[in-house]
Amino acid sequence: MSEESKQSIEADDLPEQLRIRRDKRAAIIARGGEAYPVEIARTKSLAEIRATHTGLEVDTSTGVIESLSGRIIFKRDTGKLCFATLREGDGTELQAMFSLDKVGEESLSLWKSEIDLGDIVSVTGEIITSKRGELSILAHSWQLGSKSLRPLPVEHKPLSEETRVRMRYVDLIVRPQAREVARLRPQVMRSLRETFSNRDFIEVETPMLQVMHGGATARPFKTHSNAYDMDLFLRIAPELFLKRCVVGGIERVFEINRNFRNEGADSSHSPEFAMIESYEAYGDWDSIAELTQSLVQNAAMTIFGSHVVKHHDGRELDLGGKWREADLFDLISEGVGETVTPATSHDELKKFADKLGMKVDPKWITGKLAEEIFEHVTEGQLNEPIFVKGYPVDTSPLVRHHRTKAGVVEKWDLYVEGFELATGYSELIDPVIQRERLVEQARLGSKGDLEAMQLDEDFLRAMEYGLPPMGGMGMGVDRLLMALTGLGIRETILFPLVKPEE
Repeated sequence: MSEESKQSIEADDLPEQLRIRRDKRAAIIARGGEAYPVEIARTKSLAEIRATHTGLEVDTSTGVIESLSGRIIFKRDTGKLCFATLREGDGTELQAMFSLDKVGEESLSLWKSEIDLGDIVSVTGEIITSKRGELSILAHSWQLGSKSLRPLPVEHKPLSEETRVRMRYVDLIVRPQAREVARLRPQVMRSLRETFSNRDFIEVETPMLQVMHGGATARPFKTHSNAYDMDLFLRIAPELFLKRCVVGGIERVFEINRNFRNEGADSSHSPEFAMIESYEAYGDWDSIAELTQSLVQNAAMTIFGSHVVKHHDGRELDLGGKWREADLFDLISEGVGETVTPATSHDELKKFADKLGMKVDPKWITGKLAEEIFEHVTEGQLNEPIFVKGYPVDTSPLVRHHRTKAGVVEKWDLYVEGFELATGYSELIDPVIQRERLVEQARLGSKGDLEAMQLDEDFLRAMEYGLPPMGGMGMGVDRLLMALTGLGIRETILFPLVKPEE
């Protein structure tokens, strides 16, 4: 069967709208036109035109000739006068008018027959205001920039969340909020970097492919290097490399990085996500908490001009002032109605979990069970920013013991809107204790704990050269966007991982 016959059969199988548009593409090419030219005329952006020509009277001719481009999102064809609305990527729109006496009969006929919603065009003409006072371009000529072979979604039928995530390119075309979030993210990133820079932090980049995974208790993605004939892991956290930087004298260091964790996906978890990690020599969990609060509040101020952020559904969240602090075991005690301490046994904790109707994984160690109970009893409650402090030793292998409380470490988790936004430590700097902790992690890994860390001898060797006392912090960038907008994580990540379509 010839290639032309195959294409003909494939075309016959297409839905009508797609078939019609392909026929139009073919007709353009057959008459010697270009459906996808290498360039089109464009002298100004639509935003520049709107900024330059403000306050014009109704039915004004400026005498200014420009070439403007955009995607057609509205089109109305009448006899001798046609209208279209052009939209640029930033969402700016402008009306284009096509009259028989300005463009000629042949050009107007081609506009009506060949151009569809979704096409990208260039229009050259005079900047005017219409009889209704709308700023417009009155076309002298036009040029097709790109023929859209698929129709845009119907405007009054919102895209489903699954479609928005799977076809973000369409979402960005039709939904202003999608464009706003995409532009909000770089503003937040600039704010974060500015806050760090003002405090003399240095930004670095650490490996994404690692010989062994570490820096967090999480299940990693595994891959293989053909060049080295060895298995490698995608980074779950940059912590161990950033601490190597501090050993080397980069005493205030941060990284904005991509991490990968082979775990569940839900409204606040994604297998691939962006994260900030930072370390401050001669700091501790208190100084790093103050830094984290400043990072979040400065980002809010950058976006909203206030510490009160406005969510997509109209709700407001006040991120201002000094944030509340609470002890982890105090919150657990409040939730179960009895006193729970770091010394409470695994059996006692299991009894509490059973009363709460929780499903307990037999692999959970004591500290993990306590943390799971905490998550259960506080679900939906920790909406205002709060530092939850004092986590179990056995779940925090990279954190130093609390200065005055037995059984816990100097670690806090920052909760906002019910989810964990950031975590901060007084870092463990004793290489002997660190080795003991990592050996215990390796033992848990040998028993089937897929989230346990590995024994990283090079990291321990680096520690043996001497780490200064320091505080460390990790914060999810995507989750920061969640706190600022009230959106789920799949909306704050431009292209989140989704299963292939069947």
